[in-house]
Amino acid sequence: MLSDYLHYGLLLGLAIALLVAAFTDIRRRQIDNWLNLGIVLAAPAFWWASGLTLWPGVALQLGVAFIAFVVLAALFALKMMGGGDVKLLTALALWIPPMLFVQLLIVMALVGGLLTIVVGAWHIMRRQRDRIAIPYGVAIAFGGLWVLGTHLLPEASAAAGLG
Repeated sequence: MLSDYLHYGLLLGLAIALLVAAFTDIRRRQIDNWLNLGIVLAAPAFWWASGLTLWPGVALQLGVAFIAFVVLAALFALKMMGGGDVKLLTALALWIPPMLFVQLLIVMALVGGLLTIVVGAWHIMRRQRDRIAIPYGVAIAFGGLWVLGTHLLPEASAAAGLG
């Protein structure tokens, strides 16, 4: 019972962290390292509260996070993605089951595309000539919140007898 409430509380904490990431990215075009580190450090408590086994559960989460980091670091090296975005997505890969992580990436890409169009249009309307800075943390947070809201939080509330 306690692990059910811990599970639910950790998911709510992750949702709050995603909102903080989105707002700081809008405001400063930066996702703080302390926030990403907090998400990473809370993942083992989430695994325990979720009843995830070391093999294959935790190993799979670590593997997905490693693959995500390698691919996203390459995009960072090509200047296609910011460092905070890479760290946030890698941290989320520790929490989100692999198939749901793919869903997160799809939702993130769709929202990111829309965000790019809106910010680009705003940039053109203001006749700015400098490089456009897209707060992609907003799209990442939206994708994460989508997965949390549609899959993980309903399961947690049902397990805790809240829904």
